Formats: sequence, C-alpha cells, structure tokens
Amino acid sequence: MKLAIMQPYAFPYIGYFQLINAVDAFVVYDNIQFSKKGWINRNRILSNGKDEYFTFPLKKGSDYLNVSERKLADNFPAEKVKLLRKLTELYKKAPNFDTVFQLLQNTINVEETNLFNFIHNSILSVCEYLNIKTRFIVSSSIIIDHELKAQDKVISICKALNVTEYLNPIGGVDLYSKAVFKQNNIELKFIQSTLIKYPQFKNEFVPWLSIIDVMMFNSKERIIEYLQTGYTIK
Repeated sequence: MKLAIMQPYAFPYIGYFQLINAVDAFVVYDNIQFSKKGWINRNRILSNGKDEYFTFPLKKGSDYLNVSERKLADNFPAEKVKLLRKLTELYKKAPNFDTVFQLLQNTINVEETNLFNFIHNSILSVCEYLNIKTRFIVSSSIIIDHELKAQDKVISICKALNVTEYLNPIGGVDLYSKAVFKQNNIELKFIQSTLIKYPQFKNEFVPWLSIIDVMMFNSKERIIEYLQTGYTIK
C-alpha cells in the first residue's frame, strides 16, 4: 500500500490534492499541535491581480492545543457570510464560478465548530468534486505511540498500516532518510508539483494559490489532468 500523511489545511493548493490522488490511503493528522504560522486555518486567493489571505477565525486557546482541540470563533457564522461575499466579489466572473461557489457554500456553511472536523470535511468535499477515491484515515485512530515525533512517527504509522511505499512532499527531503525507511522495509519517495499556469482573468499569473482559485478558473476535467500529470516523483 502507498501512503501519505499531512496536516489538515484550509482549501490547500493543488499539490496537496496531487499528493492525495497519488496514494492508496491518506492519513490526516488531528492529534498534532496547532501552528499559528501554518496553513491549517488560512490560505490565499486572488484579489485584483494579487494574492490575499483568507482566515477561518478561532476561539482563543493554548498554543499547545492539538488541531482537534481548537474551536472556530463564536463570530464565525458572521465571518463566513463575509467570506462568501468576498469570494463572490472576487470570482463572480470566473468561468466556473456557479458550480464552485455552490460547493464552497455547502462546505463553509456546514454546522461545525471543531476546527479539525471543519477542515477535514472541506478536504473531503473537494476530493469528492474532483473524483479522488483515496481512503482517508484520521491519525488518532491508528494504534501507535503518539508521543513519537517526525520521522519516527511516520515510520510507526506506516508499520501499523502495513505500508510498503511512503510518499512525501519534496519539502521533506532533508527531514526523512530513504536509508532509514528502507531499513524498515518502506520505500520513501518525494513528490514535487510542477508549476501549473492558467488564465486568471487578464492578470499576470499568481502561482500556488488555494485550490479555490484553481477550481474557479479550470474545468473539473482539466484539474483531474493536473492531478495525474502535474508533478514528478523522486
């Protein structure tokens, strides 16, 4: 079995979905410490030819809480209305606005206050739209020593799930050792997305935005092609 593991990210860039599509099973970390500087509750969209962040606001909580222990802010119902209004304003002239906005409405308006559940559901919704059939596994459901860190934890998860091949984003090339994985009878490979360019109205192209931007400007069929060919494996 081929496996990948990632944190849950808010409508992540296309490379995240290429990774999901390239494996048999995908583990999403829920019992991992929330990071303010990461992409768990924020991402970037196109705004007047430039990138702009959108954020899902959170209740105040300890910096040591896991993602599964964080809650969306009490004012999120009002904030989601603002976000959907902004997405309409920015993308209403995009070729796939009607279809994609319906998906975003259904996903963002879901009745959920737990951050992990909310983000996890949004990832699953995009995967369903893009016909990605990969099996999802929540990390806390796997029987391992969850106090393990980094490479040791990944290898432990792989062993628990009888994985023969582990696929990681190229950013982990200095963090993980192919030799150590091989000692544990696991083949380690890295995936690197190639730059995918597409028209964003008449603006100069802004790369690596949220999957929202990709879906707004590309047909489902074109994105499925990107999922299958827009990367290299090392």
